[in-house]
Amino acid sequence: MASVCFYFQVHQPFRLRRYSVFDTDRHYFDDHKNAEICRKVAHKCYLPANRTLLETIRMHEGRFRIAYSITGVALEQFQQYIPEVMDSFHELNKTGCVEFLDETYYHSLSFLYSREEFRAQVELHRQFIKHLFGQEPRVFRNTELIYNNDLAHFVSHMGYEGVLTEGADHILGYRSPNFVYRPPHAPRMKLLLKNYRLSDDIAFRFSNRSWEQWPLTAEKFAAWVNQINGNGHLCNLFMDYETFGEHQWADTGIFDFMRHVPGKIMEHRDNNFLTPSQVIDKYDSSGEIDIPHMISWADTERDLSAWLGNAMQSNALHELYKLEGPLKEKGDEQLLTDWRRLTTSDHFYYMCTKYWADGDVHKYFSPYESPYDSYINFMNVLDNIQTRLRA
Repeated sequence: MASVCFYFQVHQPFRLRRYSVFDTDRHYFDDHKNAEICRKVAHKCYLPANRTLLETIRMHEGRFRIAYSITGVALEQFQQYIPEVMDSFHELNKTGCVEFLDETYYHSLSFLYSREEFRAQVELHRQFIKHLFGQEPRVFRNTELIYNNDLAHFVSHMGYEGVLTEGADHILGYRSPNFVYRPPHAPRMKLLLKNYRLSDDIAFRFSNRSWEQWPLTAEKFAAWVNQINGNGHLCNLFMDYETFGEHQWADTGIFDFMRHVPGKIMEHRDNNFLTPSQVIDKYDSSGEIDIPHMISWADTERDLSAWLGNAMQSNALHELYKLEGPLKEKGDEQLLTDWRRLTTSDHFYYMCTKYWADGDVHKYFSPYESPYDSYINFMNVLDNIQTRLRA
């Protein structure tokens, strides 16, 4: 049997406005730009994708199931700028075929710098998901699938039963991502590893006309999934939700593909669709995977270099988390919220100085002319945070 597990990351950061060293305004975030981007992506991706998946769930009478991890900062912006997106997620939730996962509210790197802040942000997200959708998440997904053994142990003690991460070749070795695994010394925790080859066929290669498998049809993709039968239990398809309509435009046929691929996969009687919590209930772990060093799903290295690859990024993160203790002692809730919005990983992603293919991806997402502009702007804002802290 091949159980297909679709998981989508949904995230929009609070982007900073251009902030001069002489600026003293406490309003750091570009409301106009954030609203503009949120509405644009909603009309290209979130609304048509939610509509397509809702229709597909209903078409298959509940046999098609999916999971989302939506950051708290994205949910805030949906509520503020485009509430019809929230309405469409509520409609999906009502089907009973959608699972919402937990993560850090601010899509932060807090696990690397402060376990106390990590726990606080995860708890904020858990409460928000319960309030909005009435679900108590059992499965955790860290920012950008960042993971190691320590993370598994930590979230296990927080009550989570499963974690999603990248099925990187260098940690799998001869093993397949198409099984459930467990981390060392945490026998009840289960790991779901992304099948990056099949995931990236949809997320990155779908519209690439120079790809030898183009065009990717539902029939062809279903045949690849069928090959897992007898060679694994799972096909974990993890990707950014913006794949649909934003990264792969509607005229590529991506929405028609998603509308038809579940039916083609389920034509094989041994195939089905499960959410992550259903996966951990159904399948025992097939062995232990030891991941002592941090991995992620970012860039070709699958490591932390997208956010910690240069001195600017390291300095900005160090100076940011240095303020945590004094800031929390001060007890200013608005100041704490502003600081937490600065912990969002995107700010450090914009400072990346990689070149070649990874560099092109970073440039696509960055609102700055260069990584150095991003660093200067961020540090100007952080300097004002420090001024408020001393006041």
